[in-house]
Amino acid sequence: MIINRKRKLEDILLDTFIYVSLIFLIVLTLYPFLNTLAVSLNDGLDSIKGGIYLWPRKFTTFNYKTMLTRTQTFHAAGVSVARTVLTTVLGTFLTAMLAYIISRKDFVLRKFISVFYILTMYVSGGLIPTYILYQKLGLTNNFWVYVLPGLAHAFNLIIIRTYIHGLPDSLIESAKMDGASEFTIFLRIILPLCKPVLATVAIFTAVYHWNAWWDVFLYNSSNSALSTLSYELQKVLASAQSMSGSMEQAMAQAQAGSNQITPRAIRATMTIIVTVPIAVIYPFLQKYFVHGLTLGGVKE
Repeated sequence: MIINRKRKLEDILLDTFIYVSLIFLIVLTLYPFLNTLAVSLNDGLDSIKGGIYLWPRKFTTFNYKTMLTRTQTFHAAGVSVARTVLTTVLGTFLTAMLAYIISRKDFVLRKFISVFYILTMYVSGGLIPTYILYQKLGLTNNFWVYVLPGLAHAFNLIIIRTYIHGLPDSLIESAKMDGASEFTIFLRIILPLCKPVLATVAIFTAVYHWNAWWDVFLYNSSNSALSTLSYELQKVLASAQSMSGSMEQAMAQAQAGSNQITPRAIRATMTIIVTVPIAVIYPFLQKYFVHGLTLGGVKE
């Protein structure tokens, strides 16, 4: 009886420690986002005084009105959406198609193609040769530089191929006996069974392209029509301090009650604008994301 009570006490202490640790991790994870949201919804000049944590002190939507009424913001959002959707759909489909090809044991070049793609994860041509290649191909100052170079990423290819290896070969063999072609097998059998891993790869691809700004800077920085939201955020972060006057001038305007957007408010507002769309989509694909990563990881 004493042993049972002792064990029960240990279980309670252990559960308490786990719950407290999880709550601490949740707070630690959510606080930066909630603080940024509070700053973005607070009066810009009032934010200079500091002391804003989880709730805006002087609530306003002026920061969002200022940023969202900019024509460049809407245009950059359209480019980001088009880039993300195209690369996610085309990239996931073509990567899955290639993964199916190299997963077939009767394909002679499957090992060569697998090694070739894996090498690209460790060896690259370098920044300058890559730029020259894209320039020769006519991809600089071109929207398709966002889409074409990364349609079949090696890491995603390995994930899908590993998943397909875990599917029963009897499904493909029976389909072939019924006269189905390889493309029909891929569309009608493989793709529906690969929904979890395809959702995982789609999330990887969408998040990467939504947040990408370096390729915009390298290849399309001279063309504002091809700018993306993430690149606009990067420009804001780089030039926010020069967009307002000195700290003394800002504090004087704050005391006078002037309504003005400040560098800190700009950074917070643009960060929320860029972050929210991908954060809203993620919960709908989370179950596929977890299932796609774990399934096929253990072989019996």
